[in-house]
Parts: sequence; structure tokens; C-alpha cells
Amino acid sequence: MRDLQYDAVIIGAGAAGLMCAIEAGKRGRTVWLVDHTKKTAEKIRISGGGRCNFTNIGTSPANFISQNPHFCKSALKQYTQTDFIAMVEKHGIKWHEKKLGQLFCDNSAQEIIDMLVNEAKSAGVRLDMETNVETIKYKDGSYHIVTDKGAATCTSFVVACGGLSIPKIGASPMGYKIAKQFGLEVIDPEPALVPLTFSGALLDQCKSLSGVSVDALVSFEKNAFREGLLFTHRGLSGPSILQISSYWQEGQPLKINLAPDLDVLSHLKSARHGKAKQDISTILSGFLPARLVESILEEFAVAGRIADLSDKKLQTLATRINDWKILPAGTEGYRTAEVTRGGVDTDALSSKTMEAKTQKGLYFIGEVVDVTGHLGGYNFQWAWSSGYVAGQHI
Repeated sequence: MRDLQYDAVIIGAGAAGLMCAIEAGKRGRTVWLVDHTKKTAEKIRISGGGRCNFTNIGTSPANFISQNPHFCKSALKQYTQTDFIAMVEKHGIKWHEKKLGQLFCDNSAQEIIDMLVNEAKSAGVRLDMETNVETIKYKDGSYHIVTDKGAATCTSFVVACGGLSIPKIGASPMGYKIAKQFGLEVIDPEPALVPLTFSGALLDQCKSLSGVSVDALVSFEKNAFREGLLFTHRGLSGPSILQISSYWQEGQPLKINLAPDLDVLSHLKSARHGKAKQDISTILSGFLPARLVESILEEFAVAGRIADLSDKKLQTLATRINDWKILPAGTEGYRTAEVTRGGVDTDALSSKTMEAKTQKGLYFIGEVVDVTGHLGGYNFQWAWSSGYVAGQHI
């Protein structure tokens, strides 16, 4: 049986792959989009609590991590968050801004998936799920792809099969293997936007506080994020922790300010004069959750009226609240990581087209590339932008 002929074959029917297929199809290109999983765009479906944080109105290159921080600029400029919002509105999907520029569907993430699949079908794209790619070979200017659903030949081959995050929905290292097959460098992948784990006494403390949340400023080296922090039975989570996890390096400490709007030492000294008879727990509970206050006071064996506490004890408490230094044991790994940091080295790709510089007709888009967005819709915007760009050239 002869190979089917296509202009482009795309592997990975997620956000980036669908966007790329749509754009290529709209240009009149024949496109075959394949994916080994059963359901299309599972990551879209589960994101944002099922409502899909599909972009961020404040998207800029500063919201992305890469060994080359300039690489994402071209794609983000060619296809912006405003462009994607226009597509969403064209399909009558209602949305709202939750916080910090994060945009969510009013109803369901399935609306975004249906929109993309319908756009792809309208553009003449062939979409096959539960299709496993077995071999990829390049010969005489064409790619020969063999799958368990048949073989195809194409001049453009697009890798959009994501990273290693959330293996239960089908994550695989296939994209990295293809890059290496064609001689492209891969920056070691690591879990990102992921909860941090602890051991020993710190883990015991986190377990006892599981479910407690607080507004916190979390910092590592020059990077800092102020959002919610959540204690869990494994360690720490919440938006501020997920954000810093993309920068954190194993074996290095983090700094956490549990009361970023307050100079705790000054506050306690002032209270000692004005509210001398008040218990220290009452004063701390004025700006921290009661269970957290109880845990901190127990940690330092501090109790009683604030009038009876020395400057040294107040300083100890203030440091613990405003400048808490902790050493994570690790992360929860790819099981709960929202994205993968690292991936195909951007030095190997054209930022204008997403094509490999040394391999004509080979493209890499989305999470498989060494471009990782902050929490808040940025990774989806990278998928839309990089997919759009490749779709103009395949």
C-alpha cells in the first residue's frame, strides 16, 4: 500500500498542534494531525479547574523562562493574546478575568477544545486519535512517517507532543527523542509549576498545617512571586510556590515572607506598648491564620502576654514570619507538575518560523520547546503563538 501524501504531518493534538493544523489548513495545505491518546487536548480539558485559563491579557516575553529569553518574542508578537481572544469571541464563548490578567471560560474548557477541533475540521485537517507513530525517516526532502494506522509522506513534519508533565493524560518523551534523532540539542527537562516537598520536622509541620493558606511573598535568588501559599501533607503548594518552583534549584534554600505588607518586628514592639496585656497569639492572629500562629509559637516555645516577651523573642518571631528560610527536599515531580521546564534547545530553531535550522521542514512547537511560561495562562498563549507561527510556514 502506498504512503498517503500530505503537505504536513503534525504529532500531538493538544493546544499547539491544533493551532498549527488550523493555520496550515486555512492556507490550503493538506494536514494530518495524529495523537497517541484517546481524547483530544486533555491538558486543555483539565486546566483551570475545568474552565481553562486560556491566556493572560498581560502576556509579555518577561513571563517566560528559557535559556534564550529573547526567543519567544517573535512568536508572541506574531500572534498575541488579543488574537486568541478574538477567536474565542467569534465562537461565542463567554469568558471572564479572574485575577492578575488570567482569562477563563465562564462554562467549560470543553468549549475551547470544541472550538479548535471545529476550526481544524473546517480547514480540512484530518485528525486521528489513538494513533501511534512508529518510525520517522527523512529522505530526498520528504519525511516518511509510519504509524499503526498507516503511513504518510510529507514535506513538513511538526512535533507538538508536549513535555513530561502529568503522565496520566499521556505525556511522553517522544518529542525529545525526535529532536535527538535529527541532531538537535535538548535542555534537560524538569518538572515546573509544581508543589515542593519537605522532610523531617518541616514536613511534620506542613502536615499539621495541611489546608491552611496565606498570602505570601516567596523568593529564590532574584525571582519573587507574591500570591497564595498552601500547606499540604507533602509540603507547600499554592500559586506562589508553583511560580517559584520553575526557578528553584535542588539543594538551594527559599525565602518566604508570610506577612509581606507588615514589618512584624515594628508591629510587635508597638503592640507591646499599646496592648501590653494581650496574648502574643491574639496579636499574631490579627494578620495570620490561627493554626499557623499556634504552630510558630509552639516551634519557638513562646507563649503569654506580649508585655512579658523580650526583644530577642520578638525578633525571633518576626524573622520567622518576614524572613522564613526553608530548604525543600524536592518537588512532587511530573505527576502534579503543570508544565515541563527545558526541552528542545531554542538555539536549534528559528524564532520566526519554529523550523529547525539544520533540518529543513522539521518544526517544534509548544511545551516540547525550551520555553516555559509562568502560571496564569501564559503556557497556553505560548502554544497558540508558536503553533500559529509554524502554521504559516509548513
